[in-house]
Amino acid sequence: MNLSNLKPAEGSTKERKRIGRGQGSGRGGTSTRGHKGAKSRSGYKSKVGFEGGQMPLQRRVPKYGFKNINRVEYRGVNLDILQDLVENKKVTALTLEVLVANGLAHKNDLVKVLGRGELKSKLDVTVHACSASAKSAIEANGGTVTII
Repeated sequence: MNLSNLKPAEGSTKERKRIGRGQGSGRGGTSTRGHKGAKSRSGYKSKVGFEGGQMPLQRRVPKYGFKNINRVEYRGVNLDILQDLVENKKVTALTLEVLVANGLAHKNDLVKVLGRGELKSKLDVTVHACSASAKSAIEANGGTVTII
């Protein structure tokens, strides 16, 4: 092996047509940039959303509504999902770690138990929030609800 027979690994380079390498290449002259104007110059950079002086879309479309910056988003978990967990995974205590392990929440989520479905088993629940119907259903089966 010597410098005269080195070549790049298979698939490591792309076969693209190089521009600005003379008229014979078919991509010489203006190098696919057209004639004159800002776009033909080196160092040209357009702003995101710029439409050539036309009023940009984000300014044409009317704004409406109100976005509350203090809103707290909860990941809802219903009683029927908890019943499936108890039956299939043999869970007796429900914590955030159990929900994350079973793919029902992410580790930084705030979790709220909701009342859809039916819970037939005793379950000790430790979550960030719980609806009144879910709390009564859990406590009716002898379980407890602890708010973090």
